[in-house]
Amino acid sequence: MIVCIGEILADMIGEEKNGIITYERKAGGAPFNVACALKKFGAEVKFVGNVGDDLIGEFLLKFASDFGMDTTYIGKDDKRNTTLAFVELNEEGERSFCFYRKNTADYYLPEVSDELLSEADIVCIGSLMMATDSCVEYALDVIERAHKLNKLVAFDVNYRTDIFRDTESAVKTYKKILAKADIVKFSEDEVLTFGEDYIEKQLSDKLVLITLGKNGSEWRYKGKRNSQSSIKVNVVDTTGAGDAFFAGALSVLDKLGGEFSFEDLDRAIKFGNITGALNTTGRGAIDNLPSLETVKQYI
Repeated sequence: MIVCIGEILADMIGEEKNGIITYERKAGGAPFNVACALKKFGAEVKFVGNVGDDLIGEFLLKFASDFGMDTTYIGKDDKRNTTLAFVELNEEGERSFCFYRKNTADYYLPEVSDELLSEADIVCIGSLMMATDSCVEYALDVIERAHKLNKLVAFDVNYRTDIFRDTESAVKTYKKILAKADIVKFSEDEVLTFGEDYIEKQLSDKLVLITLGKNGSEWRYKGKRNSQSSIKVNVVDTTGAGDAFFAGALSVLDKLGGEFSFEDLDRAIKFGNITGALNTTGRGAIDNLPSLETVKQYI
């Protein structure tokens, strides 16, 4: 079982028609996207997050429930609003983000019990919480307790420039989590931000997954590396593609009990490539997730 912890929010996806920009509301938040994708791909999953006691929060709770997610660990904050992410797409479906996130609900995550952690095989930590020192401490505490219970910790960098005051402070903060995690994910742009030297020398004891856009992905593990190509699709919206990839790969790794052969890793990222690519063929991070049956048609 996988426990995903972090932000749940509304993606407001903009589209311009006749000089007017309209926004379509979609459920989002990287760790929530991952949780929904894991469920869609047949994995057992729990999600821990926080929404505001407002219109958007009600929408997200209903969405999660209708999706079949257990909402037990999603808090409702009566003092803060739900976070919004405004997303605009270019002609290739690539995104630009702007967060409405000042003292909103996802800064104040529910406590995670040892009982819940004990049920997990993998604990997946979201990255938006890294914007505040208190949330970093929260994440480090969860990671420490998960490791005491012999659980694997997964972390997707998922760096958003408008969450941090500058890249230097962001990298410094992220490195605190990367040092503790067991499975880490970067995009190829994030590899440039953190540097090949850092990844090669400081993360050599981790399973590192790197997404390469339309070219697929790569794993690095125990001094070895390999890449797998993706499938060709007609891209509509890349929102959540990395989350769908990560969920696809984790759904394979979750079944392996922490022992990964190189063949297992090839299989995991190939599965992730397919899930990530298929998710770009429609709008939104969750609404267009492929079914497990559809994914299997491409394997």
